[in-house]
Amino acid sequence: MELKLLNAQGQAAGNITASDLVFARDYNEPLVHQIVVAFQANARSGNRAQLTRAEVKHSTKKPFRQKGTGRARAGMTSSPLWRGGGRIFPNKPDENFSHKVNKKMYRAGMCSIFSQLAREGRLLVVEDINLEAPKTKILADKIKNMGLDSVLLVTENFNENLYLASRNLPKVAVVEPKYADPVALVHFDKVLVTKGAMTKLEEMFA
Repeated sequence: MELKLLNAQGQAAGNITASDLVFARDYNEPLVHQIVVAFQANARSGNRAQLTRAEVKHSTKKPFRQKGTGRARAGMTSSPLWRGGGRIFPNKPDENFSHKVNKKMYRAGMCSIFSQLAREGRLLVVEDINLEAPKTKILADKIKNMGLDSVLLVTENFNENLYLASRNLPKVAVVEPKYADPVALVHFDKVLVTKGAMTKLEEMFA
């Protein structure tokens, strides 16, 4: 598959041949949905906690006498039927929200996403992108000159200047190929990949 190649200034610099196994697959929407949901579920910390009727703060005194009031019998105010009482099946910190996704399914889903991005023109390949200094304004101007707004930058190796410059830009993120996740790929309007990063992606998913 042929993808458009841009130079560091964002101008067309010809085409680059990409692997059909990664960038020319059919779009599998159910599989993409599954890996996106699994990624978000696996990121949950599971730290919410509710109290059982044994853990809520309450008095052990009987609220009112057993007979003669016309009300239902009650022994303690910690009953789940009462306001302020404990929960019958409470959420606990050890609750497991993780979803299992097989490696082959994950690779196929990621390739499906990359292929759809390429078909929609949302995947761009650049020869390289570097900054002279970790300045947010420099990166913002460079992205603006390329005609981009919301963009995920995938670089071959960790680039400290790029990372530091992007931290204060809400619509820009910089990651290495191994940290490119399905949620980020779907979320950003454009995905800008360097030539070296594209080679790594082909090694990972082809």
